[in-house]
Amino acid sequence: MADEAVETPEENSAGSPGEVFRAFLKLGLMSFGGPIAHLGYFRAELVERRRWIDDAGYADLVALCQFLPGPASSQLGFALGLIRGGGFLGGLAAWAGFTLPSAILLAVLALLSTYVGMSALSGGVIGGILHGLKLVAVAVVAQAVWGMARTLAPDQPRAGIALSAIVMVTLAAGSFGQVAAIAMGAIAGLVLCRDESPAETPAPGHLPVPLSRRTGVILLVVFALLLVLPPVFKAASPYIGVFDSFYRSGALVFGGGHVVLPLLQAEVVTTGWVLPSQFLAGYGLAQAVPGPLFTFAAWLGAVMAPPAGGVTGAAVALVAVFLPGLLLVTGMLPFWGALRGQPLAQAAMRGANAAVVGILGAALYTPVFTGAVLRPMDFAAAVTGFLLLTVWKVPPLAVVVVLAVLGPFLTGLY
Repeated sequence: MADEAVETPEENSAGSPGEVFRAFLKLGLMSFGGPIAHLGYFRAELVERRRWIDDAGYADLVALCQFLPGPASSQLGFALGLIRGGGFLGGLAAWAGFTLPSAILLAVLALLSTYVGMSALSGGVIGGILHGLKLVAVAVVAQAVWGMARTLAPDQPRAGIALSAIVMVTLAAGSFGQVAAIAMGAIAGLVLCRDESPAETPAPGHLPVPLSRRTGVILLVVFALLLVLPPVFKAASPYIGVFDSFYRSGALVFGGGHVVLPLLQAEVVTTGWVLPSQFLAGYGLAQAVPGPLFTFAAWLGAVMAPPAGGVTGAAVALVAVFLPGLLLVTGMLPFWGALRGQPLAQAAMRGANAAVVGILGAALYTPVFTGAVLRPMDFAAAVTGFLLLTVWKVPPLAVVVVLAVLGPFLTGLY
């Protein structure tokens, strides 16, 4: 271990998928706190301790993952595993190690809830705990909106884009309104968000990417085909419809894992696949497990109404929601050094990110707030959770425990 601590990135440049899996399994079991916290865990473990990559290269990968739609921490992990493990097996090993612990746990809990029945879970102490988990969702999403608004919509033009997005998704509910809001934000960004200093963008680092540009183009074409083809064939199997819905949701997530909430709600709740109570309870549970928030898809896939659902539904939903982001980051890696310096691309992304703030703000009201806050004390508990997260900087897991314990008292069981 002592020798490992003094190795340079160049001396420690070759690895194996097995080594990658072990490193990311450790991260998948300990990485609480959301994607920003995950970036800190990754840097401490893989840059400082293991020295797989230098700080400049790590910063370049972070910039790429923030630029693309998808789960940023999972995309970063996949890219690091791909580089360290020498190709796709290394990337898959990183994804599996980081994702499967929380995904398996959420799928098992979901299957248990379907076996017992949500009606049986809606009363008693368990029902109170689930109510508390819904209030966790209110606090966490409010924290996400607050933090993202401060960083992604800090000025008048971007605040205006965020407000316009709220109006658009309110008037046009569902995935169409959300896609239109993001497209509007990107177009508005080209006009309104082009005046930031190029000096704010750090110099690119060295990335030993084991992929050719030809491979990158093929992966980007596959990404596009999977957006177009599943809707044509989804009548052939309910699982193709599940894949289509979750893949499309994963392809539209800009700005962090919490943004997937309104996208998935539009796909699975409004269609009747998942009950609103199941959706919010699962989202609350997802806050209590380590790893990426996208593993919430495993819960949703497992609790879906027949003929989908179960173990197959969990597996299809999990793979589908992660796949677009992983295809994009892998396909873009060979091109990123040249693209990231383009001012127009940066301006469009600033506008799209501001629109994401508005989309998540609308979701904070419905379904999150309206589905969880049923009485005055619920509101007080949700605000308490929000303040614990934002003012006192209490870890999210502790807030989950506090509100889950309070849940039975709030429902009048004690």
